[in-house]
Amino acid sequence: MIDHTGIGVSDMARSAAFYDAALGALGLRRVAQLPENVGTDGIGYGVDYPVFWIDRYHPHGVKQHTAFAAKSRAQVDAFHAAAVKAGGTDNGPPGLRPTSTGYPPGYYAAFVMDPDGNNMEAVFRER
Repeated sequence: MIDHTGIGVSDMARSAAFYDAALGALGLRRVAQLPENVGTDGIGYGVDYPVFWIDRYHPHGVKQHTAFAAKSRAQVDAFHAAAVKAGGTDNGPPGLRPTSTGYPPGYYAAFVMDPDGNNMEAVFRER
């Protein structure tokens, strides 16, 4: 089980605006900032503690993929809309993914490229 993860970004202010909107749609918020209360070096998103960090310490532009769990199809839809509105690029609109391409049944997801070209996903797994 992963406790937390993160990525490097090239522009903290631009990426913070993107992740504030995209992750906010999933119920995540800034819970930690480095330096404290400023967030120019790193920002941690979560509910009670940071589970996803953006920072200027790690290399940016390595084209990573991160999938965030959504609680409903509506959250996936909201994530996609907020992320695109905040400067992300659509990389797969919200919808059920076909089992014929290897997705399990009930895999409802949306994909957005962040400002640094990382593929961010929100997924709701219907069971």
